[in-house]
Amino acid sequence: MLKSFQFIKNNLFSYNNTTTLFKRTMSTTSNLEVLPENHYQYLVLGGGSGGIASSRRAAKYGAKTALIETTVMGGTCVNLGCVPKKVMWNTATIMETLKHADAYGFKFDKLDFNWNVIKQARDAYIKRLNGIYQNNLDGSKITTIHGYGSFVAPKVISVNGVNYSGDNILIATGGRPQVPQIPGHELAINSDGFFDLEHLPKSCLVIGAGYIAIELVGILNALGSKSHLAIRHDTFLRTFDDYVVTTLQDQMKVDGVTIHTQTVISSLKKNAEGLIVATNQKGEELPPVETVIFAIGRDPNTDKIGLDKAGVKLDKQGYIQVDPYQATNVEGVYAVGDVIGKFLLTPVAIAAGRRLSERLFNGKTGLKLEYENIATVVFSHPPIGTVGMTEAEAIEKYGKDQVKSYNTKFTNMYYSVMDYKPKTAMRVVTVGKEEKVVGIHIIGLGCDEIIQGFAVAVKMGCTKADLDNCVAVHPSSAEELVTLV
Repeated sequence: MLKSFQFIKNNLFSYNNTTTLFKRTMSTTSNLEVLPENHYQYLVLGGGSGGIASSRRAAKYGAKTALIETTVMGGTCVNLGCVPKKVMWNTATIMETLKHADAYGFKFDKLDFNWNVIKQARDAYIKRLNGIYQNNLDGSKITTIHGYGSFVAPKVISVNGVNYSGDNILIATGGRPQVPQIPGHELAINSDGFFDLEHLPKSCLVIGAGYIAIELVGILNALGSKSHLAIRHDTFLRTFDDYVVTTLQDQMKVDGVTIHTQTVISSLKKNAEGLIVATNQKGEELPPVETVIFAIGRDPNTDKIGLDKAGVKLDKQGYIQVDPYQATNVEGVYAVGDVIGKFLLTPVAIAAGRRLSERLFNGKTGLKLEYENIATVVFSHPPIGTVGMTEAEAIEKYGKDQVKSYNTKFTNMYYSVMDYKPKTAMRVVTVGKEEKVVGIHIIGLGCDEIIQGFAVAVKMGCTKADLDNCVAVHPSSAEELVTLV
């Protein structure tokens, strides 16, 4: 029997300012119990990058803060996304470099790759990161509540049968991979399952046209798996600029990826050899493969956290509706990250979460994240870097007569001594007589690093003349962006 608790009337709270003391209220229709020590100024549901960043920023300003997480700390990015994916991309890039070494005079008697070695090293690294995240929370004096959290009232979350409440609540529960409910779907894995693979499959089929699908098939292909990609339309990455997309699609074909366009997978089955055979919407069978990976999109983790009891509104796809300040329709309840369906990128969740805490606990009332000119990278082979509008988006907004794009396509000097000649392509999209730069889209070696600096320039409102006024760094790929004519 709890010795000290307060009843919550009609699922509402009444607090003395921002302290943890309740005004005693009672209800004959509700028996929700919250101990005073379980009330926080800031209660965060979800221990991913956004939730951790926001909670630590709140704690920095003295807010009594708690964070609820059902698994290990770090969320998708650290455990099943950006970080382990980048380790595998690095692995694939090293393989490509070793294959190119002959052109630079290096000889290897035998080139062996042991998947298990990098898997163990990668998993150990992730485990260390989990500990670092937890230590950071402890160091910030944030209470960690381990368990599955679900709303039982607008300002109350239940975890393991214990109720917790907050003056301000942040929902940052992330998302999960979609799996189509087609016959034989259990024979495939999703993008999370990629990190559980115990060996490099001899052959694979990746289903999907987004950046996750492109990254996974690129890694597997570079490491030696006979790789297939199934996409519903003629091209993939259809929200990206077509100049870099076409360049990547052409290069992937050269590198050995079989791209099945206009293909919707309708079923999976195993053949007599134990391989998986996918059938498309026309009844045609694709070549049998050892592993099939679904990377067709992600769903927000909003369906099993009691948002109906909290009264939080969702859109038709299940994403939480928020205003420009991350606020939901329920006063004092906020959301950041993948659950809002806007720029599903770790740095975006971190930036939004930190700005939210600055506003709530440091008096920066007007602070919010500007969801414009956000740079992103696709860790494909070769990588894509992009910021701002595509050419098509600029034309749609400003009119074709107001848009001028500067394009270049060349072979990186790295490939000058070999027969293999993948292209680097760059596009700068400008608008108006002053030629304000509204988009930069690049693909090629180093473009994943190059884009960050140019994103700052775009964010500051640079013009084509500003780029022209920079003296080039030679010889480099990046110099092309300041010498375009």
